[in-house]
Amino acid sequence: MIAQNTPERNIIIRIRRQDAPDQAPRWEEFAIPYRPNMNIISCLQYIAAHPITSSGQETTPPVWDSGCLEEVCGACTMMINGRVRQACSALVDKLGGLESPITLEPMAKFPVVRDLFVDRQRLFNDLKRTKCWIPIDGTHDLGKGPPVPIALQEQRYPLSRCISCGCCLDACPQYTPANKFVGAAVISQVRLFNDHPIGAALKEERLDVLMEEGGVADCSKAGNCVRVCPKEIPLLESIASVQRQATMYAVKRFFSR
Repeated sequence: MIAQNTPERNIIIRIRRQDAPDQAPRWEEFAIPYRPNMNIISCLQYIAAHPITSSGQETTPPVWDSGCLEEVCGACTMMINGRVRQACSALVDKLGGLESPITLEPMAKFPVVRDLFVDRQRLFNDLKRTKCWIPIDGTHDLGKGPPVPIALQEQRYPLSRCISCGCCLDACPQYTPANKFVGAAVISQVRLFNDHPIGAALKEERLDVLMEEGGVADCSKAGNCVRVCPKEIPLLESIASVQRQATMYAVKRFFSR
């Protein structure tokens, strides 16, 4: 028995394109043959290999950023159907791609380099400014580190899963290109390193930064960060914890003058 030919089904991808930071954005639409279990990255790869709009017009391949394709590197963050998320873990079947077009836009809070590729340098600069690392530089043998209680390990592990994707920053109403707010990702990393036995050596320096303009006091507790975090990090708990640390440090600093 000869199987009947099934008609090819297409999904429609609408991409907000921008050739350069100083160029005006535009929308382009693409029709892509549907395959089960497609993610957004596979759609972009198809478009890059076949840069022809759904109206038949030739165009340039879209530009985006990606790395691991396993929701670990955080590079492929973009707006998908109006929600900031990772493109590698966004499945067409769950986005309703066969029922309606899927829209792709660059993150709104970071400068656009081209198309869906943005410059997240501000996030990394803030991580450096708050010294989010363990101070163990040196080539000599430092020996065994201090033991970390199991309860503290379990508390810190969810915080260590941050991939610096910027989802929480893009969704935050307080984080804008015009202000200095560091955002939930940086505050949570400060908590991670402040609670480490060796990382605590830089605790006061980190809190000094977070007590300045753009620090932890600027958070409005909107909670958008928690809703969009791909790793389900307890960001509001981190913010509350660091605020308590900052308050205790301020009182200590006041009475030690």
